[in-house]
Amino acid sequence: MSRRKQRKLASEINVTPFVDVMLVLLIIFMVTAPMMTEGLEVELPQTKTVETLPAGQDQIVVGVKGEGAVYVNEHAVPLAALARHLGMTAGNSHTVLLQADRSVPYGRIVDVMGRIREAGVQHLGIVARRSGRDE
Repeated sequence: MSRRKQRKLASEINVTPFVDVMLVLLIIFMVTAPMMTEGLEVELPQTKTVETLPAGQDQIVVGVKGEGAVYVNEHAVPLAALARHLGMTAGNSHTVLLQADRSVPYGRIVDVMGRIREAGVQHLGIVARRSGRDE
């Protein structure tokens, strides 16, 4: 009787293609990330004293454009639904940054701020641009 030698199977996983894909994804995210932070076209009011806040995951930007349209993180939201929308997304732990165009009437800004407070937001900041600084 002839005996056949049994070969051991190599059960190694080749991770080289996985690493290649991950590096390509990393490069794509590094290139596209700066493009995603541009946001709405809002002409911010100017001030001499501006406190710079660190960018964080728990920040929500509420934008008010010149014609009065309201946006939450670049998505249009009707003013009547702003408090409900922020109540679902913001909660108490998030910081809401109000970014209003300089041509928006003061009354409209106060109305938006009131609706943000209705949503239970505890931390509200107003975005401004330092005067004498190019955009």
